[in-house]
Amino acid sequence: MTKKRIAVIGGGVSGLTSIKCCLDEGLEPVCFERTDDIGGLWRFQENPEEGRASIYKSVIINTSKEIMCFSDYPIPAHFPNFMHNSYVLEYFRMYAKEFDLLKYIRLKTTVCSVKKQPDFSTSGQWEVVTESEGKKEVNVFDGVMVCTGHHTNAHLPLESFPGIEKFKGQYFHSRDYKNPEKFTGKRVVIIGIGNSGGDLAVEISHTAKQVFLSTRRGAWIMNRVSDYGYPFDVVLFSRFKRFLMKIVGDSLVNAYLEKRMNERFNHEMYGIKPKHRFLNQHPTINDDLPNRIISGFVKVKGNVKEFTETAAIFEDGSREDNIDAVIFATGYSFAFPFLEDSVKVVKNRVSLYKKVFPPNLEKPTLAIIGLVQPLGAIMPISELQGRWVTQVFKGLKTLPSQSQMMREIDEAQRQIDTRYVESQRHTIQADYIDAMEELAELLGVRPNLLSIAFTDPKLALQLILGPSTPIQYRLQGPGKWAGARNAILTIEERVRKPMMTRKVESSSSISSTITMAKLMLAAVLFAIIITYV
Repeated sequence: MTKKRIAVIGGGVSGLTSIKCCLDEGLEPVCFERTDDIGGLWRFQENPEEGRASIYKSVIINTSKEIMCFSDYPIPAHFPNFMHNSYVLEYFRMYAKEFDLLKYIRLKTTVCSVKKQPDFSTSGQWEVVTESEGKKEVNVFDGVMVCTGHHTNAHLPLESFPGIEKFKGQYFHSRDYKNPEKFTGKRVVIIGIGNSGGDLAVEISHTAKQVFLSTRRGAWIMNRVSDYGYPFDVVLFSRFKRFLMKIVGDSLVNAYLEKRMNERFNHEMYGIKPKHRFLNQHPTINDDLPNRIISGFVKVKGNVKEFTETAAIFEDGSREDNIDAVIFATGYSFAFPFLEDSVKVVKNRVSLYKKVFPPNLEKPTLAIIGLVQPLGAIMPISELQGRWVTQVFKGLKTLPSQSQMMREIDEAQRQIDTRYVESQRHTIQADYIDAMEELAELLGVRPNLLSIAFTDPKLALQLILGPSTPIQYRLQGPGKWAGARNAILTIEERVRKPMMTRKVESSSSISSTITMAKLMLAAVLFAIIITYV
């Protein structure tokens, strides 16, 4: 039987794992990457390329290696827990080499259009037009996986900032920022307090005369380093803690998390406290911002009302003169122009079943991979999406009726609108554990905790109390990996390894405290298992 041919659009993280998912299911992938290399967002280049995501030289990822790894390829133990972009790219190259993915990628090839074949209602096939070195080529594919990401098109709302056209200094989107040297001795306004805005404020404040960080709403600032020095997501993202959060409700969770944030530094005193609660907006991850504020190098301001030729006037009436540069860290928009009418994006909103499948197609042969904004890592979510999608393409999994899919899409959108403050960045939000569990259930790889508790209680305890690693979705079901159990039970070793570069006398006090806590919590094991099965 002839293998189904699948077009994979984009050679970044979602594209790479989609290629592997196709190969695992016996499909024939052809990946089209418009640039001359893989890596997508995580391949730093000094000069931004049109139509490609762009990062600054110092970017460090906000999710730790144990939470962001691919499920059957753990990140090396000696790699830092929070990796510089160069380490992230190196890991992706290792992954591509390990599973021999590069030979399926056509570099310097742009996808011009993706159209239904005339017999689409029966064949589900797509005509894909590509262009490489000035030559166009037409191919027919049995399925299409779109992996172009959502950090490509800069959102630059200049219409919201009267007078910017008269401003004599330089202004640009954070996408075009690369390093702080050009701002030496200057007065800089940064608009936006998301992850990019916070990072740029900190970095530029080391060379600039003064940095002003302008925010409409404020933000809750989280630290990468959590209890006992562990990565925050290793501490927070566990089945047990997710279970507790659902039991106590959002109000108590907000109160607890906000207390923790304010114990680090008082958000009100620092001028950052938002009106919304912690769970109502994607938080900002930044270790150094409060240090730069308390030392005066960064001053937090409200929203800019207007610009003059040399000044920024804020909504509270205050004014900062002699401004040399304005950087808009105002996020991104996404679009799929090559898909024409198959997927419509309106104000960063798109109707997709489980954030993956357009519900209006006669055949489920088009999927969007990685169009999600989790508090947590996107890589393993993209991987689970790819595993599910390739099974749908093969006919091993089916989708509900169009009406059922639309009802679920509407309900998911209602939940987002109810929970989050209105913002362009909140249209594709998801909770990491919930998103992973939902996809794992659809795929049939969610661990059976009750069964594991009787056959392997040590592993069951780790699955409930330990970090919610992607590796757990290789324990059972399609794509089972023999190395999964050992990889899960050695997470602690990989977390500690990169920090322990000097030999010191070990202290048993902390480890014994943690062990005792685990033993005490073991009593609730079966209650949680019953809840989940």
